[in-house]
Amino acid sequence: MDYRFKIQNKEMDKLFEAVLKLETVEECYRFFDDLCTINELEAFGQRLTVAKMLNLKCTYQEIEKATGISAATISKISKSYAYGPGGYKMVIDRLDK
Repeated sequence: MDYRFKIQNKEMDKLFEAVLKLETVEECYRFFDDLCTINELEAFGQRLTVAKMLNLKCTYQEIEKATGISAATISKISKSYAYGPGGYKMVIDRLDK
């Protein structure tokens, strides 16, 4: 593995291994309902939506109008999308296939 996460450790490895064991959307709902708060899950979903819109070359104004997410949050997601390790792009590409 070439990528090293800032807080990578055995506990995080086990969490991600658990996620990889999920087989259906319903299983994901069940596991993430136990794991996260509703607000955390909504934030994850919103961030992916913003990343998808950035991928489509939408402007911050278009994203803010469509999602209600602040320009500051859009900017943070945009920086991760453009300069991060490529997770957003990888997932968006796979979802588009």
